[in-house]
Amino acid sequence: MNVSQMISYWGYPSEMHKVITSDGYILQVYRIPHGKNDANRLGQRPVVFLQHGLLGSATNWISNLPSNSLGFLLADAGYDVWLGNSRGNTWAQEHLYYSTDSPEFWDFSFDEMAEYDLPSTIDFILKRTGQEKLHYVGHSQGTTIGFIAFSTNPTLAEKIKVFYALAPVATVKYTQSLFNKLALIPHFLFKSRLDVYIAHNPAGTSVQNTLHWRQAVKSGRFQAFDWGAPFQNLMHYHQPTPPIYHLTAMNVPIAVWNGGKDLLADTQDVYLLLSKLSNLIYHKEIPNYNHLDFIWATDAPQEVYSEVVSLMAEDKK
Repeated sequence: MNVSQMISYWGYPSEMHKVITSDGYILQVYRIPHGKNDANRLGQRPVVFLQHGLLGSATNWISNLPSNSLGFLLADAGYDVWLGNSRGNTWAQEHLYYSTDSPEFWDFSFDEMAEYDLPSTIDFILKRTGQEKLHYVGHSQGTTIGFIAFSTNPTLAEKIKVFYALAPVATVKYTQSLFNKLALIPHFLFKSRLDVYIAHNPAGTSVQNTLHWRQAVKSGRFQAFDWGAPFQNLMHYHQPTPPIYHLTAMNVPIAVWNGGKDLLADTQDVYLLLSKLSNLIYHKEIPNYNHLDFIWATDAPQEVYSEVVSLMAEDKK
């Protein structure tokens, strides 16, 4: 099933929109405009934008039963829910000029997702809904691109009410080997919904993005893609080394949830991150959680989602 069919299957309204980035990528963005039973409620609903992680897609937020999927829970709680897709994944493999067979199409990493995908998608959503701000929920790489975009683009940052970071990733200094650990599928996935997860994950990314993550592991720094030689970096950045992303420059209110058994967002890296956040409004560590528990664990509604909804409700008052 595609994303729209997955949403419709559970009886929710669904829309698909195409967002064109300023560098020509065409991203499919999905919308659940309201919950199953409240189509007739008048007035604007607050907007929530959910951004998936590395090798993920919009399906990550709707793969479980409605009572266990954040996308459906937020729609039922009265929100206008939008699900993003990063360039290169299953639902974002179109470009105005390049085909997926051309190397130019794959010439990107999470730098470009932060510079182009996020602003284009957020601006599209706000224009479509007629609202000025939205709630941003990111998982894994969805938090990474949020950190970059909101710290380097103050105009965009002003459009974010609160940033909800699940399994946040900035530096990966203490991750021994990011990609070996991606292969460690947690045992709880071997249950009745495994076929659904495998059908939609991994959803694809570029080799350059993979290389960028490997560089991050090696350098221990939160920085832009290293083009490999000073003269190439000079061409891209007007300096011989990649620019560092400064988390202290991000003023968006942020709530963070991390897992004590997360092999990608290692607790040491997370605490390093927390020390640099100037507007941290909430933090919770869940001792037994790993990286994918935040989107797929059956107890995620109790451990995480109910708190996300409560914090969002504070903004409604």
